[in-house]
Amino acid sequence: MKTDSLRPAEANAPHPPVRLGRFRASPPVLDSRRMRTNRIEAFSDGVMSILITIMVLELKAPHDPSPASLARMWPTFFAYVLSFIIIAIYWVNHHHLIHLVARLDSIILWANMNLLFWISLIPWVTVYLGDNHALPFPVALYAAVSVAGAISFFLLRASIARHQREPEFKRLNKKMARKNLIAILIYIAAIVVAFIYTPLALVMIALPAAMYFLPERALENLEH
Repeated sequence: MKTDSLRPAEANAPHPPVRLGRFRASPPVLDSRRMRTNRIEAFSDGVMSILITIMVLELKAPHDPSPASLARMWPTFFAYVLSFIIIAIYWVNHHHLIHLVARLDSIILWANMNLLFWISLIPWVTVYLGDNHALPFPVALYAAVSVAGAISFFLLRASIARHQREPEFKRLNKKMARKNLIAILIYIAAIVVAFIYTPLALVMIALPAAMYFLPERALENLEH
C-alpha cells in the first residue's frame, strides 16, 4: 500500500465556515435597481450643481462701493434668485422621480438628457434677463425656456410611468400630469403677457415654482 494514500480522517471532513471576528464572511446583497439609477442621478446632480455655480459667478460686484450702486443691481439679483429656486425645485422633484424608476431604458435616459439640456440654458437666460432690466423680450425668452423645461419634465415623468404598474402610482401620475400641464400653460401665457405687462409676466413665471416648491407627499410615501 502507498504511503501517500494514507490521509487523516479529518482531511475528508467538511471545513467549518471562516469567521472574521464575530461575523461570518458572506457576499454582499446589492439593490440592482438602485445601482442602475445611481449613474443617471449622479450625472444629473453634477450638472445642476455646475449650473448653480455658473450663475453665482455671473454676479459681479459693482465698482462703486455705495448702497445706490448695489440697489441698481436688483434686476440681476432678482433673476439669480428666481433661477436658483427653479433649479433647486427641479433637483428636488427629479430626486424623488428617479427613485421610482422600475426599469431603466434608453427612452428614460434621453428624456433625462433633454431635460438637462433645457435646464442648462437657465444660466444664459438669467444673465440676459438681468442685464436687460426685465424688458419684454428677455422675459418672454426666459418664459420660453421655462416652457421647454416643463415639457421636458413632463416627458421624463411619462417615460418613467410607462413601466409602473402600481395603482397608487397611476393615480399619483395623473395628478402630477395635471399639475405639469398647468405649469406649461402658465409659462406659455407668460410669453404673451411679457409684451403687455412685464411685471405680471415675471409673477407668472414664479408661480409654477411656488406650485412645485414642496414635492407631492404621496410621491415621497410611494418612494419609501
